[in-house]
Amino acid sequence: MATQTLRDLAKVIRSKNAGPFEITFDVIFEHAEQYARVKKSGALAPERICALYRVPAEDIVTHMFFEPARAFKLTLRRRWAQGSVGERDTFGAQQHAPLLDVVIDDAAR
Repeated sequence: MATQTLRDLAKVIRSKNAGPFEITFDVIFEHAEQYARVKKSGALAPERICALYRVPAEDIVTHMFFEPARAFKLTLRRRWAQGSVGERDTFGAQQHAPLLDVVIDDAAR
């Protein structure tokens, strides 16, 4: 299979507010094969998430693949409280962008 990005394989990639101190991310796949491919690739490993979002591992609250929904769920601690001075995305709706171009490389397995 050719190398593709997460945006090529997922039906939904989104982020949203999860309270005043967390942002949650959902990556949802239409087909089980796409879900399994991404899971097996290791492209969403905690180390990769930390590098993408420039956060320490302690800031990962939830990091899981959920097979019944063919989805990946990630929750990160916010760098500052929702609505505080300097906050740029109170709804957390723009924070999924770094996930879009994550390369899913079958050779990396």
